Amino acid sequence: MSGRPDSDLTPDTQTSPDTAEGAPETTEDAPERAPEDAPEDLSEADDQHDDEHDGEHDGEHDGDLLEEQARRARWAAVGTGIVLALAGTAAALLRVSGTAPALVPFAYACGAAVCALAAVLGARGRTRRALWAAVAGVMIMALGDQFD
Repeated sequence: MSGRPDSDLTPDTQTSPDTAEGAPETTEDAPERAPEDAPEDLSEADDQHDDEHDGEHDGEHDGDLLEEQARRARWAAVGTGIVLALAGTAAALLRVSGTAPALVPFAYACGAAVCALAAVLGARGRTRRALWAAVAGVMIMALGDQFD
């Protein structure tokens, strides 16, 4: 609700600036229509272009794209696992020197170990398992934070 009187109207009943109240709607004011053979949007033109150039190179391009995405997922899993493992290790070291109960640094250290496992799984290409291991490691570290 923007406060405008026409903001509550459905899109098909809103008035455009050309057909404002009191302005007669004539065929001269109507916008020109596009030719029938012209594509309605750019995606249709791209589809026609792709249909003309179908060939054996498309399969190679799709395979390269999938390999690139898999490589990025592996690196993301490895990087995330390493960063979380370092954060958990640092938190465990900080808590072990303080007055926190012994369970707190132990939980941080266990969470860091699970996150390091996630980094190893990511490096081996097990990105889905690495994701779940990273989530489990962070949950273990959060449990240590709750005990603090």
